[in-house]
Amino acid sequence: MKVNSKTAGKSIGYATETSEMPQSAAGTVEHESQIRDISLAPSGERKIAWAWRNMPLLRAIKEDFEKTKPFKGLKITLSIHMEAKTACLCRTLAAGGAIMNAAGCNPLSTQDDVAAALSKGSEDAPPMNVYAWHKSTAEEYEQHLTMALESGPNIIIDDGGDLINIMHTKLRHLIPNVYGGCEETTTGIMRLFAMASDKTLKFPMVAVNNAQCKYLFDNRYGTGQSVWDGINRTTNLVVAGKDVVVAGYGWCGKGIAMRAKGFGARVIVTEIDPIKALEAMMDGYEVMPMDEAVKYGDLYITATGCEGVMTERHFDKMKDGAIMCNAGHFNVEVDVAWLDTNTDSAEHKPNIMGYTLKNGKKVFVIAEGRLVNLASGDGHPVEIMDMSFAIQALSAEYVVKNHKTLEPGVIPVPTKIDKDVAFKKLEACGLSIDKLTPEQAKYLLSWDIESGD
Repeated sequence: MKVNSKTAGKSIGYATETSEMPQSAAGTVEHESQIRDISLAPSGERKIAWAWRNMPLLRAIKEDFEKTKPFKGLKITLSIHMEAKTACLCRTLAAGGAIMNAAGCNPLSTQDDVAAALSKGSEDAPPMNVYAWHKSTAEEYEQHLTMALESGPNIIIDDGGDLINIMHTKLRHLIPNVYGGCEETTTGIMRLFAMASDKTLKFPMVAVNNAQCKYLFDNRYGTGQSVWDGINRTTNLVVAGKDVVVAGYGWCGKGIAMRAKGFGARVIVTEIDPIKALEAMMDGYEVMPMDEAVKYGDLYITATGCEGVMTERHFDKMKDGAIMCNAGHFNVEVDVAWLDTNTDSAEHKPNIMGYTLKNGKKVFVIAEGRLVNLASGDGHPVEIMDMSFAIQALSAEYVVKNHKTLEPGVIPVPTKIDKDVAFKKLEACGLSIDKLTPEQAKYLLSWDIESGD
């Protein structure tokens, strides 16, 4: 396998030994890796080793996959944030016999040293095809996703729906090869349900995001911690005493608001869902429309998955010095394009752009409005992603075992997988729980309960 390593604008070749791979399926195209610099691999390998040490669920699954080889001879194309925890998932799937083609899912979240390490391989892990580098252009980003798909995957693991979109538009001729796949995010699930409703989704996709062991922990505790990690390390400002506006009170918004409150901030929540708005109120937060909240916020965090959450009509009303960032999937929640076109802008600190409005006020945006926890940080904590990626790996195995009977559409994570991951996580934490006695189990399933008199 060759690696096309981009360094200082020049393309250099890097050759390494790899295991024998099956011939490409008819109509597919094999590409060499597209990474920034292969010499960064040792640094990436150290990051992967640290993550691996703290991912007991994936380690156990990898041991099982090495014995059972559920993906033997199959191709998996994966698009998840290219960092150390994702690398551990890739190597777990490869241990199960998968031929991996991996790409990033965000131009700013790729860590070039991790991409290099995955591409080069190690003593314990084979090299694999990787298509990602940090700060890729929109064209490069789409090209990398397309190259990863042109291998002709049997399983697709997506984060945000970009792979599925390209497969159903540009590469429809490869759809017959696909058994199915898995989707990691709330935004991606929304896209899949829209496709399923329109009868355009051509294979089954497991809604990994909707598993309880994913959204209750990854979306809430993972996002809650990692968003503030990205904000704090980028701004180096105190949170206590500030007014923080959280747009969207789904599981991600709940986690962000909870941690903001813990830091000592006054939290304001904006919502379109009346039930979620009531929940935010009863959790102790102020609730109001964004048009009103912009008068108060020192820091704004969007977590809606929708476009146009903060736009031109909001910017002029904001405080001088207000900071905006995004914790949704795509960079469309804050209208950075309008700011770039209609204001004077300058970078004031790495990863912070300042915009001078016509009224003389200055507002700031972190990480170009992209995912702040990954574009300005390392993403969710390792132990949290161990749970999410355990569900990913087991769901991919489920698709392979059942693809002949699964219908096109969005399918839930089997309850058994969800519960097994929870039990294994408890065990890894050294915890145990009670079990129902036979009498208790019978009682709960009975409808004619004797009074005992």
